[in-house]
Amino acid sequence: MLKPILRTVAAMTFVALSSTAHAYDLPGLNLGSTSFYDGSPAPAGPGWYLEEYLTYSRASRFNDANGHKLALPKQDLEVVAPTTQIIYLGQPLANGAMPGFTLINTSLAHVDVDDGVHNTALSAREGFGDVTLGAFLQLPTLSRADGSPLLTQRVEADVSVPVGAYNRNRSINPGSNFWSFNPYYAATYWFNPKWSASGRFMYLWNGKNDDPQAGFGDVSDTQAGQALHANLTLQYALNQQLSVGVNGYWLKQITDTQVDGHDVSGRREKVWAMGPGLVYAFNKENVLSVNAYFEQQAENRTQGNKLVLNWLHKF
Repeated sequence: MLKPILRTVAAMTFVALSSTAHAYDLPGLNLGSTSFYDGSPAPAGPGWYLEEYLTYSRASRFNDANGHKLALPKQDLEVVAPTTQIIYLGQPLANGAMPGFTLINTSLAHVDVDDGVHNTALSAREGFGDVTLGAFLQLPTLSRADGSPLLTQRVEADVSVPVGAYNRNRSINPGSNFWSFNPYYAATYWFNPKWSASGRFMYLWNGKNDDPQAGFGDVSDTQAGQALHANLTLQYALNQQLSVGVNGYWLKQITDTQVDGHDVSGRREKVWAMGPGLVYAFNKENVLSVNAYFEQQAENRTQGNKLVLNWLHKF
């Protein structure tokens, strides 16, 4: 039976972090930071968990609305973004569901951008990022007749609080300078004890930025559009400790950015990515995952590659 390892690797997917810098209109989002066995309960039962993430991303394209590279001599961006997440999973309710809450911070430890014109068009700053507060409900696991898992599910509502460092004269910041609401539904479905698929399906709403980036000119406020995004994984359990898989993420902005309350067309963002990944459980209290992604068809945002390392520990 592979049930123990499936429970163990699951808690790595609680995070809802900002995985890179705030660049174009949308804030930093969870694009590929959660993958294996998403929607499953925490591995060692109720209690406190710590997750540490390290995201390294490198982009060589800043794309326009048509997916074409911007007209700059160079477009190189390198980001190292550590994330700390605290999770509390409560005791089961009468129906077996488990409530919980989480606190997340992603900061920019290193940002290096080069536009080929002495960074007069593109500039960045490092520093402390926004804080995300979330409340979730882990639904009871549905099992097959033999006791193996069939479906695990979780719903969560996350609010991003704009306390991160922000400078309107920088094109890339650790903070967004506006509130965001980012709820999601996550689930894992087992085809059999070895093969399963996971998905996290997210909606994003953004508040107003009352100190807009300088590139907007002399305006009072801006409001980034709403978006849908998802993380998807097909995973295979090699043994009780190790699973491998193919991961991907998808983002599509569904409403226009507003400037002084008016829609501005041609600024909607989208991107998708795929790549390999693995998760290794040392035990139920310590789990490591590695995910790589290669982005495609980006519009109004950067396009590049990403590596995400994650370590989960129960106190």
